[in-house]
Amino acid sequence: MDRLLSMAVFVTAIDEGSIAAAARRFGISAVMAGRYLSSLEQALPARLVQRTTRRLSLTDAGQAYHAKCKRILEDLEEANNEAVDKHASPRGTLRVAAPVTFAAMYLGPVVARYMQEFPAVRVEMQLQDRFVDLVEEGLDLALRIGRLPDSDLVVRRLAGCRLMACATPAYLRRAGTPRTPQELEAHARIGYLGDVSTPPWMFGAPGSAPVQLSRACRVEANNTSMMLELALAGLGVAYAPGFVFANHLARGELLQVLPGFDSPELPLHAVTSTAKHVPWKARLLIERLATAFEGTPPWEQWRGTAGAGRKRRAPSSSAAE
Repeated sequence: MDRLLSMAVFVTAIDEGSIAAAARRFGISAVMAGRYLSSLEQALPARLVQRTTRRLSLTDAGQAYHAKCKRILEDLEEANNEAVDKHASPRGTLRVAAPVTFAAMYLGPVVARYMQEFPAVRVEMQLQDRFVDLVEEGLDLALRIGRLPDSDLVVRRLAGCRLMACATPAYLRRAGTPRTPQELEAHARIGYLGDVSTPPWMFGAPGSAPVQLSRACRVEANNTSMMLELALAGLGVAYAPGFVFANHLARGELLQVLPGFDSPELPLHAVTSTAKHVPWKARLLIERLATAFEGTPPWEQWRGTAGAGRKRRAPSSSAAE
C-alpha cells in the first residue's frame, strides 16, 4: 500500500483520536484506514499503536515514529507549497506589522521596490509599537526590534541596532558633556515608556563592569519620534536605538554621548506565525529586507560622515547640571 498515505492515516488517527476520524479526513472507509495502519506496522515491522474500543495509544516505538512521520509530512507539504508558489507570481494582500518610527524611516523604499517588482500584491502596513498576535490579527509578517520571548514563531534575524544616548551640541554646551555614565545620570534624560520597552540605560567599557543608570528620567514617552523631537529641542539626553538618531547624527544636529562606552544591541527580526507554510509573498519581502539591511545597515552609515566626525569634537565641560 502507499507508504506516504499510510503514514498520513497513522498521524491523523493519532492526532484526531480515532481511525474513524482519519477515515473521514481521507474519504475512505474505517476498514480501509485500519488496513493502511496495519500495512505500516507490517512493513516496519513494529507495533505502533495499542487499540481499544475507546481509544488509540502509542507504543514507545509509535511515539518516536509518529513524531518523525509528522515532520516528514509537514516538510513534504511545505515543499509542495513552495513549488506552487514559486511557479506563480505572488498576488493578494500582504499584511505586515512594524514599529512606528523604524517603519517610517527605513521601510518605505524597500516596500516601494517590492510593490513595483510584484504589482499583483497589495500591502497593508500596520505601524504600532507593541508585539502583535500575528494569528489573532490576521498578519502574515511582523518586524520586531529587541529580545523576543520564547514562542513558536518562526524568526529570521535581519540586522542589529545598538542603543545610544544623544543630545544637541547646544544642550551639551549648556549642561556639560558627560565623560562617564555616572556624570550622565545627573543630566536631564529622555527615556522610553511603553509595552515594548528598551532595556535600562546601560553603558560598559572594556575591562569594567557595565553601569546601569537608576535615577528616573526627566521625561518619558512611548514613541521614539517624540523622544527625538524633545532631544532636538535641547531638552536633554535621549536614549534609544541608533536608527532613531542616525540622520541627525550625520548632519551634526545631534552628538553621541559617551561614544567610548558600549550599550546593548537590539536585534531586528522578521517573524511569521508558522514554518509550515509561510506565504510566498511574505518570504519575498523578508528576502528583500535582509538584502537591504545586510552589511552596514543604513542607520549605521552616519559613522563615516562629517557629522559623525563632529561628535568626536564635542566640547568638554564642567560637571553636568
